Amino acid sequence: MNEAETRAWKALEELPKPRLADLFADAGRVERYSTTLDLDGGAIRFDWSKTHLDDAAIAVFDDLAAATDFPAKRMALFSGEKINVTEGRAVQHTAQRGVGDEGAVDEAGAFHARMRALVEAIHGGLLGEVKHLIHIGIGGSALGPALAIDALARDISLVDVHVVSNIDGCALEAAFAKCDPATTMIAVASKTFTTIETMTNAASALAWLGENGVSDAYGRVVALTAAPDKAVEWGVDETRVLPFSESVGGRYSLWSSIGFPVALALGWDEFSALLAGAAEMDRHFLTSEGAANLPLRAAYADLLYTRQRGCQARAVFAYDERLRLFPSYLQQLEMESNGKRVRSDGTPVNGPTAPITWGGVGTDAQHAVFQLLHQGTVITPVDFIAAIQPGDTLDPAHHKILLTNCFAQGAALMAGRDNADPARAYPGDRPSATILCEEINAATLGALIAFHEHRTFAAGVLMGINSFDQFGVELGKEIAKSIEAGGASFDASTSALLEAAGLS
Repeated sequence: MNEAETRAWKALEELPKPRLADLFADAGRVERYSTTLDLDGGAIRFDWSKTHLDDAAIAVFDDLAAATDFPAKRMALFSGEKINVTEGRAVQHTAQRGVGDEGAVDEAGAFHARMRALVEAIHGGLLGEVKHLIHIGIGGSALGPALAIDALARDISLVDVHVVSNIDGCALEAAFAKCDPATTMIAVASKTFTTIETMTNAASALAWLGENGVSDAYGRVVALTAAPDKAVEWGVDETRVLPFSESVGGRYSLWSSIGFPVALALGWDEFSALLAGAAEMDRHFLTSEGAANLPLRAAYADLLYTRQRGCQARAVFAYDERLRLFPSYLQQLEMESNGKRVRSDGTPVNGPTAPITWGGVGTDAQHAVFQLLHQGTVITPVDFIAAIQPGDTLDPAHHKILLTNCFAQGAALMAGRDNADPARAYPGDRPSATILCEEINAATLGALIAFHEHRTFAAGVLMGINSFDQFGVELGKEIAKSIEAGGASFDASTSALLEAAGLS
């Protein structure tokens, strides 16, 4: 860590800790800390005024951004430099959206054209009648497609898609129960085409097709992978292998051929709108400076709470049923990216890194976890996400109640309330941010996801972390393989559990 970084972190620790009520004595605060982006799919308002960010904190973080050479690292992300230093790779998910290194953008365009041709062939009946798709993946190969389809395919569903990630056979059997084998295709999504959970589920899906009268089960399989040779070797015809680049990380892969089930369910125009919305956020992130840069501003707030105020968690609540999977999506994006204890150069991080990301949906969460948020001893910054336009056609009272509850919770967290009875007192001064979309559609969803991708990257840069590797997931996998292989010795507890389960 250079001297300028050290000074910035020390200055952050020494900043005063004003209460939100005092910050709102500034009549211009809402205007300065709320920004509306007018996107093709509809406006999105980002309101960070109910966080403890103030001019003094922004100045310190601007110094930190300069000390970490944030503008250059941002440009390196988009220009195709190998910023994933531990794996020696470029990071080119933005190229999938048409923003970035020209060669990577051209390659992504070619892969998209191949995917579009297959999607339109299926929709045109050239592969027979297809009513269902079972999409098999795990991690980023499943979370992104599941989120997008759950959010967007409620009114438009050209093909019924079921996303299966869990190796627990109950998950796959549940999908089988909803599909007719004669009209079902299987998508196998794996970057390496070796992921054990995915390949085991894929083998079982093939067996299910065969057992139910499908004579050419492999003929109903589409492979989504950065290892096309392995897919062909496994048995998938080359014409149904949809490749993507090695430089696209799993949790950033929705925009690549991993998005095939989204395009199949919604049609190519909707998938294209998803890409376009994300690209609009890319361009904002690339060209805006300092706190005017919305993902960077959000990263400033995130680090203010982890580093200065000792917050170990951040909660995300979607006040929209269509975004119910968004907190789960963000868990992987944020914790797998920035849940690190060393910097890119291998030296220890000088403080807390990613908080625990958790959350829920709408008013359900109010009746489950908000007790802790309002009166608990663990201070947790909250993000609220909502939409002005409802996703239903019922009595408008439904959506009015939903939105008023969303806004009321942010107001209550900040204001609190005194009471002579301590059990009925609320301390207040609890931070929240609100992201308010004009409507939820493919373009705004794409922008929301890209916003959080860049927020995560920006926080990683400021902490000196490589946000694009995930070696922390490997040790457990290695031990699981050694258990399957047999002959390895383990601690007494693990050995007893293996024996109890009949696995020793």
